[in-house]
Amino acid sequence: MKLATVLLAVASLAIAPQAVKAQFSTRLGGVNTAGYDFSVDTNGDFSGTGTTPPASQYTHFSGEGANLYRIPFAWQLMTPTLGGTINSSFFSEYDTTVQAALDSSSGAYVIVDLHNYARWNGDIIGQGGPTNAEYASIWTQLAQNYGSDERVIFGLMNEPHDLNVTEWVASLQYVVNAVREAGSTNYLLLPGSSYSSAETFPTEAGPYLVGVTDPLGGTGKLLFDVHKYLDSDNSGTHATCVTNNVDVLETLVSFLQDNGDRQAILSETGGGETTSCYTDVAQELSYVKSAYPTLVGFSIWAAGAFDTSYVLTVTPWSNGTDQTLWTEAVKPYLP
Repeated sequence: MKLATVLLAVASLAIAPQAVKAQFSTRLGGVNTAGYDFSVDTNGDFSGTGTTPPASQYTHFSGEGANLYRIPFAWQLMTPTLGGTINSSFFSEYDTTVQAALDSSSGAYVIVDLHNYARWNGDIIGQGGPTNAEYASIWTQLAQNYGSDERVIFGLMNEPHDLNVTEWVASLQYVVNAVREAGSTNYLLLPGSSYSSAETFPTEAGPYLVGVTDPLGGTGKLLFDVHKYLDSDNSGTHATCVTNNVDVLETLVSFLQDNGDRQAILSETGGGETTSCYTDVAQELSYVKSAYPTLVGFSIWAAGAFDTSYVLTVTPWSNGTDQTLWTEAVKPYLP
């Protein structure tokens, strides 16, 4: 479908505006609990079966002040057929995890995170791969289960990359309209490009994403989803940190404030069990805290089904004690 046709189609959806909050008003801080995303490749391929994150972690981290859990999942697990119905068996397992996170604290939030890099088995959404309608289908179905829960945030896609940005923004606008038509009033996370890069956001996807509209009225429920690691190539694959990202985040904050006082969340960042990361991650998250409400908060990568040998692990030790990165650089900046 041509871009102009897509934009016309989504603009034509008639949805009654509703009263919405002007901005997200709770400062967030927490952790990604991975597992259901294991083996999703950056080209959107999936070859695994998923691993359930330990429910005990939610009680553990909430007891230390965390109030945000990002729970990634593979598209192919949730809907084994592209554009098809949700697998009820998998959804039951996933929802049990979501509810464990929500029940861990009266103030806990969950990001339901579709972790497929804007792709299905190598093909890009709206750009020769899944149609916008097929992409919207998974979210309209999830909206039937979570659409009225203010503590469930929809992470519309993890780390889009190597795509046509304007076409991608049109796909996001299509989904925003579709989930609102399905009755969802959730906060929605809109990711940019270059793997949701916080660094490129102000000059690459950001100028287009600020134009996405919400049928609920205003833009207060549309948050931007950004990632930034601290290692030498921003890949999150090295234990050593070389930057605290403060300059990048300052530029991002200025862009957001200059474009209608918009908000973003740093939903992935992290470092290794090294002295450099104890310092740099702490400085980064200190800045995120200071930049609230423009930066709503953060979610560190990662715990869940990762074992304690993973390079960026914050999974607690078997005796219940925490990784030093968590205690030194993350915990002090939780809400």
